[in-house]
Amino acid sequence: MAVFVSGSGSNCEQIIRHFASSEHVRVALVVSNRADAYALQRAQRLGVPSEVVTKAELNDPDVMMPLLRRHDIGFIALAGFLPIVPDFLIEAYEQRMVNIHPALLPKYGGKGMWGHHVHEAVWQAGETETGMTVHYVTPVCDGGEIIAQFRVALSPGDTPDDIAEKEHQLEMVHYAPVIEQVIGLLLSENPE
Repeated sequence: MAVFVSGSGSNCEQIIRHFASSEHVRVALVVSNRADAYALQRAQRLGVPSEVVTKAELNDPDVMMPLLRRHDIGFIALAGFLPIVPDFLIEAYEQRMVNIHPALLPKYGGKGMWGHHVHEAVWQAGETETGMTVHYVTPVCDGGEIIAQFRVALSPGDTPDDIAEKEHQLEMVHYAPVIEQVIGLLLSENPE
């Protein structure tokens, strides 16, 4: 599998560590749109090859498809990857590309709703809970079928930073196991 990232990569590292002892799955590539993403250092430290792709390269099938084939990528997990994934990649990895969203979709999803923007919106709305959603990637931003959601209660005094931290703890516990379940289903349906 490949992990696509834009930032610090705590989820990316968690995923790499989770699959390190797997007999069936390994993280073979980390892709980032930012050369300064700390996730690239995490990948290097854990011995996983990485590639930085520009926006033009991400949107070019003649760049991306050979890159993914070269690393024998059969599944993609987005872990804080901010660019919109091009349709050709979504089509090539239909039902084999997942994303994590830092809220309980369909609330607080869509274009512009990422990272701290989501937590600010949850705080502004006075929500009593938040959570994370794992969903399949489709051409509709944050609109793919929901695979799993996990919730956490919020307190009246929570700041957006508190909300972000509570939600991030859910990601650290649940994202990699959900990916493993999805890949397990794929492997059971297509044993070759």
